[in-house]
Amino acid sequence: MKLMTKEIEKKAEKYPLGSQDGTDLEANILVKYFSPMTNWRWYATEYDPKEKLFFGLVSGFDNEWGYFSLEELESVKKPLPIERDLFFENKKIKDLPKEHLPSYLQ
Repeated sequence: MKLMTKEIEKKAEKYPLGSQDGTDLEANILVKYFSPMTNWRWYATEYDPKEKLFFGLVSGFDNEWGYFSLEELESVKKPLPIERDLFFENKKIKDLPKEHLPSYLQ
């Protein structure tokens, strides 16, 4: 499965790094990635195509804002690769389940 598509790249043009800074709950989510083997989720809200770098909400051991790279996600191969949620519809951070939000946003 391709983690980055032309459709996502096109959508990401509206959300370069820093463009949604300070919007917190109102930030638009470009794409959701997940690990089928763990409870980790990556909700990308901004993207730099040159650096292949995302900014967004990472939900794993803790829930926090941070940077993560497309190459990093693509490098995971075992036991199962990271996947793109094909059924994730356009949402904002505020639309996510509370257990995926940092405590200060709940």
